[in-house]
Amino acid sequence: MFKEFIKKIKKYKRIGVISHIRPDGDCIGSQVGLSLWLEKNGFDVQAFNDDDVPVNLEWLTQYFPIQEFDLEKIKQCDLVILVDGNALHRFAHSDSWIDSMSAPLWMIDHHPDPSNEFDLQISVPGASSTCELVYNLYKEHDIEQLDTDAAKALYTGIITDTGSLQFDSVTPETLEAVADILKRGEFKPNIVAEQVFSTKTEAQYKLLSEALGTIKLYENNQIALMYVTQEMLEKTGTTNSDTEGFVSYPLSIAGVKAAILMKDLAEEGVKMSLRSRSNVDVNQWARELDGGGHKKAAGAWHPGPLEKTIEDVIAIGRKQLNSD
Repeated sequence: MFKEFIKKIKKYKRIGVISHIRPDGDCIGSQVGLSLWLEKNGFDVQAFNDDDVPVNLEWLTQYFPIQEFDLEKIKQCDLVILVDGNALHRFAHSDSWIDSMSAPLWMIDHHPDPSNEFDLQISVPGASSTCELVYNLYKEHDIEQLDTDAAKALYTGIITDTGSLQFDSVTPETLEAVADILKRGEFKPNIVAEQVFSTKTEAQYKLLSEALGTIKLYENNQIALMYVTQEMLEKTGTTNSDTEGFVSYPLSIAGVKAAILMKDLAEEGVKMSLRSRSNVDVNQWARELDGGGHKKAAGAWHPGPLEKTIEDVIAIGRKQLNSD
């Protein structure tokens, strides 16, 4: 899988690692894990993201720092590696950075339907996470380089992108990777789980309470929808990032095949997270809204207003149910 990657990377020295906007556990975990691998192998490496690292993942930056998106610094790299995204527009809020790049752009990712914008790509849509792919890089090159810091980063990405190993993307190979990561990292799973899942604030729970009251069921209770408004964020003193994980609540309702969390951000439109626990393909659903992701988890955007967004999204979902 990484044979060509390992061979070709030897001719570069200054490497930038960029992860996608609105970062999650797999995004930051793979970025830190890859940056540590590069550092161990003598490369001059810097990591960048165009958004802040979520509070529950900030501890990972103790292992390797993630800087603000700095185009001048990035342009000084002679290779840029992009992780956990398969199209260039996923890595910055403005597409203009791409035009000024002369360095090769490589990609490591597990989302379906990658674009052909990359000079070299490691794309494995069947993998549970990008962190599982980065683990395979360590395994193919020198597994002894997988130390505690890198192991915790990779474990974080795997458990957050698989619902703590519950999703159907989990394979025997995923579990073998997790076992080896825990063994080599010499830590218990609760050490990471507590950092990632047990850092909620009182304000986040107040926001969750507000959002739970918006849950509605559609299409004979097969689609569940929940939303958060700008007013709710202001009332509870929270931000859009505080909605992480909210979509799992409507999805857990008995009989629901797919769920949507909508975030009404006023002039920015309505951002949404779609999840499925059936044959409903939310990646195809999201693609009709200029979004995308995986069959079971995807993201999309609608210009709004919220009422129109709900109408359009449910109409698309109705088609998905009919083809299920």
